Amino acid sequence: MFEQVKLSYEANGLEPVIDQLTIETHYGKHHAAYTKMFNELAEKAGVADKSAEEILGSLDSIADEALRKGLRNQGGGYYNHNLYFECFSNSPKKAPEGKLKEAIDRDLGGLEAVISEMSAKAVGQFGSGWSFLSVDKSGKLFITASPNQDNPISEGTGRVPILALDVWEHAYYLKYKNLRADYVKAFWDILDWAKVEEKYEKAIG
Repeated sequence: MFEQVKLSYEANGLEPVIDQLTIETHYGKHHAAYTKMFNELAEKAGVADKSAEEILGSLDSIADEALRKGLRNQGGGYYNHNLYFECFSNSPKKAPEGKLKEAIDRDLGGLEAVISEMSAKAVGQFGSGWSFLSVDKSGKLFITASPNQDNPISEGTGRVPILALDVWEHAYYLKYKNLRADYVKAFWDILDWAKVEEKYEKAIG
């Protein structure tokens, strides 16, 4: 059974960047609904024994079009939100070190370039979607944007997301209203690079 990631902070622990009501609504209602629906669809499709990554990476094997679409949307919502909420902290590590820093410097031109490019893709995403930092099997990093609840796995790139920036309106509208760029700028103040380091190292083995 797929479960929501357990928060390492209280609902008000990310204030003033993300307010308590947004956490209660976004995590407690939206993410909970994606998780519930993903479990139901995975059972119906006979793939509940697989990991979320396996399901999202093999959507073409689901013959039923409605089930395939549902798994892509609900499974993507489940996976993306787990990654999003897990990488926050009220006492975050402000910059990456070690292998992740080396890869960022090598592939993307440094931390400031990563923040700038991810932010630009997030702000420029038309409608709902995400900006991702992901890694391929060789350890190379990529910055991309995806619509709706898609991600590099469901898009068939073979890459693993290690950082997700949510720009669905429910992620920020209660506090920031239509000022998406303000939310994106503040996002980096609560991002815990220690979590992203862990995910990078796990992805490259």
